Amino acid sequence: MRLRTFLLASVFALAACGSPDAATGPAADQPGGVNITADQNRIRAQKVETIAALVPADIRARGTLVVGTTGNGTPPLSFRADDDKTVIGVEPDLAQLVADVLGLKLDLQASSWENLFLSVENRQFDAGFSNITVTEERKDKYDFATYRKDTIAFEVRAEKNTAVREPKDIAGLTVGVGAGTNQEQILLRWDQQNKSAGLAPVKFQYYQATSDYYLALQSGRIDAYVGPNPTSAYHVAVDGKTKIVGTVSGGGTIPADIAAMTKKDNGLVKALQQALDTVIENGQYAQVLKRWNLASEALPASELNPQGLPRK
Repeated sequence: MRLRTFLLASVFALAACGSPDAATGPAADQPGGVNITADQNRIRAQKVETIAALVPADIRARGTLVVGTTGNGTPPLSFRADDDKTVIGVEPDLAQLVADVLGLKLDLQASSWENLFLSVENRQFDAGFSNITVTEERKDKYDFATYRKDTIAFEVRAEKNTAVREPKDIAGLTVGVGAGTNQEQILLRWDQQNKSAGLAPVKFQYYQATSDYYLALQSGRIDAYVGPNPTSAYHVAVDGKTKIVGTVSGGGTIPADIAAMTKKDNGLVKALQQALDTVIENGQYAQVLKRWNLASEALPASELNPQGLPRK
């Protein structure tokens, strides 16, 4: 069975182990009440006229908020519903809340990680909601409105007797990590420290999708997978064959935040920030995070273009 299919089917096991509350509606007849159908019946918000007025005129005239998200099989962030087409998860849910406050229809577009940034830069997408960490380098081209803490996890096969707390713990390992991600940058810094100390280098492995990393982990082609904590925690719960052996801030020793991303100076980010603050204050934000078991990553308020992770 393909891992993709397994993850969707196994979400019921997560529900039985104390999963977040699902939205009401068609999912009520499913085991555990977890909604993985295309009809998500998402938590919704009301339009706020003063905030909607901050949206650039061309977007208001169009009437839609075009949001890019990776949607490539990384539950509970962005992944495909059981129709294997509709993108669901915490990122689409938060994008929906923001679009509601802005009085716009959400136009959710699935994208690869690499194309997401280019599509925001060339304004094919108005914004990106895709577990994007704020970095100083990215701030050269993009504006950010934060909405979640950034935490990454080290995941290994369940039988492994290991722990990852510091750079030396990954010396000599074969590690799977997404190219161009902040977790890759942390590992590259750790690897350089290890090599400077005379320790064995890390062997990095790169794949196209999260399911590919998990197949590599299960088969022993990699010793560990390093990715967003929400993804790893979800996978551990539904798979039962792996475990998390360490977590670290997405900035390593520096606190890091996940944010909505827009093209720099296109006039939209202030509206996104105020929309996020609105749903944080009225409790709908907390409902969404609870639904996907991510309450621990909640922020008290959205921040506009905060200090990001340092340049490479």
